[in-house]
Amino acid sequence: MKSGSFSQAIVEPYADALMAVAQEHNLVEAFGNDIQVILNTLEASEDFKKLLLAPLIPESVKKDLLNSLFANQVNPFIASFLNLLVERRRILFLEPICLKFQELLRKKNRIALAEISTAVGLSDPQKEALTKKVLELTGAASVELAIKLNPDLIGGVIIKVGSQVIDASLRGQLRRLTTGLLANI
Repeated sequence: MKSGSFSQAIVEPYADALMAVAQEHNLVEAFGNDIQVILNTLEASEDFKKLLLAPLIPESVKKDLLNSLFANQVNPFIASFLNLLVERRRILFLEPICLKFQELLRKKNRIALAEISTAVGLSDPQKEALTKKVLELTGAASVELAIKLNPDLIGGVIIKVGSQVIDASLRGQLRRLTTGLLANI
């Protein structure tokens, strides 16, 4: 079994279980907000991430840290879930579980995730135009834009929605031009 499929075999059941609890208690949106708080914390602190992943740090220390950070910020179900991940030695999958939960939430709410790579920041009208284009392509109820700056693109954008990629970057155009020219030689 590949490590990616091994990881998915762990990540998906936990994310599915978390979604089932959220639906059972009518807390889907609240859980979504709590998961975003956790992801923001993981993104903001590399040290926090390293501490959770460190095998030599005792469970009690990890639980105390998680409780001190999140006990007053997240639903008690989420706090218990975090402790469960520590107890079962699955805390290293926290980030992928959270990302999978967000994916399930987007699917439930018919929200398309558009990952945008651009050389420079986008203006509000550009974001609106991209949102409209993605809505047309996907037929989703709404669109969530995840914008990342990538100065290597020189100009333009790369849009990824699911498995579909639209490369409208200057780098991509130059690559296609080069390939076309070489094919004619």
